[in-house]
Amino acid sequence: MPHPLTPDPHTMWRDALAEVDEVFAPPPRLDRPVRGCTYCTAEPELRILGGDPADVPDDLLGHFMGEVASHWDKDQYAVLWRRLIPRALRRWGPEGDGSDPSQEMGRLGLTGARLANWPAAERAAVERAFRALLHLAVTDRRPHGEITGLTEGIAHATGTLEPWLEHIAGLTGPAADAGVIRLAFGWATELLWEELTFTWWYDGDPRLIAAWLPRLRARITSFAVRHPHCKNASDALTAIDALEAGDWSPWLYPYGMRTLGGPALLHQD
Repeated sequence: MPHPLTPDPHTMWRDALAEVDEVFAPPPRLDRPVRGCTYCTAEPELRILGGDPADVPDDLLGHFMGEVASHWDKDQYAVLWRRLIPRALRRWGPEGDGSDPSQEMGRLGLTGARLANWPAAERAAVERAFRALLHLAVTDRRPHGEITGLTEGIAHATGTLEPWLEHIAGLTGPAADAGVIRLAFGWATELLWEELTFTWWYDGDPRLIAAWLPRLRARITSFAVRHPHCKNASDALTAIDALEAGDWSPWLYPYGMRTLGGPALLHQD
């Protein structure tokens, strides 16, 4: 059980944002006007991007976050992201629009803004916010597909998947137990159907998830003993067994179920 003084995920998220705001204040300086593809971004918008990050309209912020790195001055691209990252994190958080963040987060990767090369304090603050985002996603009953996109984006941004899987496995408490089991079942069944893929992180290997899932067996088994009517838990164990044995999925395709103990349903047209 978590320590009674452990903050809840929303408090952790707010604290992480407060650290991000502190670390990135004042915003990193630009040494010259912003340059970019004027076919895609008008000159007045480039001037706005070079001003106070708080004055950048939401639609222009989204445009910048979605544009490929090659549309911006190479030497300025990381600086622009560092200036706008407090705003970007809020878009990816619970107050955002709920869209898949994986493509935008991937702009922070090694072929983009190179988060791994940012000053240590900045990188640590962003990664703390990423951990809080994953904690929220796993514990707020979010569909596993949304967690897949978030995990992909974070792994692409940081260049590695394993620490984020370890972070998920280390979450504690009843909500985390239930969320990890829902996620394990969703990922295991998609792996059995060969459907678990990363959309934007082309170097990402879902087989790392396949190797990680069996490490959750003891936790899922313990949960299943405590909650014998939880179908997610029993099905997650069945799916992990099939993965380890190299078997086909034990379920017809497509297969659906209500989360946390609901009846399994065959989809019908």
